[in-house]
Amino acid sequence: MKALHIAASGMAAQQMRVDVVSHNLSNMSTTGYNARRAEFADLHYRQVAKPGTISAENGTMLPTGIQIGMGVRPTAVSPIIEQGPVLATGGDLDVAIEGRGWLEVTLPSGVTAYTRDGGLKRTGEGVIVTSDGHTVGDGITIPPETRSITISPAGEVWANFTDRVAPQQIGQLTLSSFINDRGLEAIGSNLYLETEASGPPVSGAPGQEGLGTLRQHYLEESSVDAVREITDLIRAQRGYELNAKVITAADAMLAATTQLR
Repeated sequence: MKALHIAASGMAAQQMRVDVVSHNLSNMSTTGYNARRAEFADLHYRQVAKPGTISAENGTMLPTGIQIGMGVRPTAVSPIIEQGPVLATGGDLDVAIEGRGWLEVTLPSGVTAYTRDGGLKRTGEGVIVTSDGHTVGDGITIPPETRSITISPAGEVWANFTDRVAPQQIGQLTLSSFINDRGLEAIGSNLYLETEASGPPVSGAPGQEGLGTLRQHYLEESSVDAVREITDLIRAQRGYELNAKVITAADAMLAATTQLR
């Protein structure tokens, strides 16, 4: 009886679905987080009688055949790339990406990572970094005498000084886009790495070549929809319970078989 193995694969699939939902709900307040979705496909089939074969009884062709499925398997846990709502913060170094694109971040290993978390900070030396201290872009340094910072929608970073009337441009923030954003590798801390599935990055100034623009004094919030996640959680729970009932029924059928005399 294959029902035990089939139902077990269904329970494992629903368990993974619950894991993904719980991860989404735990990141409801994570800046720039994109919700994930678990995707599944049916397993291979046992071909008892293939469609289109000739019946040995009367020579007619079988229109559908007999194909018995072996269960379900996970195929992907992919992010839903969509714009999250923006929240006004008032911070000079807070920027929300409105549209497509990722900020470039340099890791301590020298590898370039990508993020939509625009909650930027400055070090004691004035270098603009992420909340984890990773350098953003080419390493823009804010002069010590700077009174305030202005970041234009095109990514130009301007410093305003107390003793000067005109501001001074001190750097340029760029954005990167990918052919397949879902192919990026998530490494935690709101960071992603380029992979063969994502394709190489195409970098440019915000607002050019299909890239989004930057909005200073705002942050992009998580795109997690709590109502949708709770609905998925309930559906996963019901699916898990139904598969468990299949195992109970199959076990009862096997018990009845062993009691035959």
